[in-house]
Amino acid sequence: MSQVYRGSQPQPAGYPARLTPYEVRTREFAARRCGVDPDEVREFQARVADELSTLNETVRLLSQENGRLGRALRDWQTMHARECRPPHDQPNSGHW
Repeated sequence: MSQVYRGSQPQPAGYPARLTPYEVRTREFAARRCGVDPDEVREFQARVADELSTLNETVRLLSQENGRLGRALRDWQTMHARECRPPHDQPNSGHW
């Protein structure tokens, strides 16, 4: 499957690309006759970009924590499996 690069990060083709805070902050819109206040738009863009940045950081930290917990669980399972292994001379006398 080919990849698309957005914000210098590879994105799988066929998936919606994630917006970056930079893209939100710098997006410009065409002027219209009955348009909106550009200052209000920029203020809103800044708020959305800040929120997006915070959410991206939260996702990054949770992903790291998830990896740490997964490794800890695998370590615990390995240790537990060794403790519960039946002796070699009595293969069917274990807890299982």
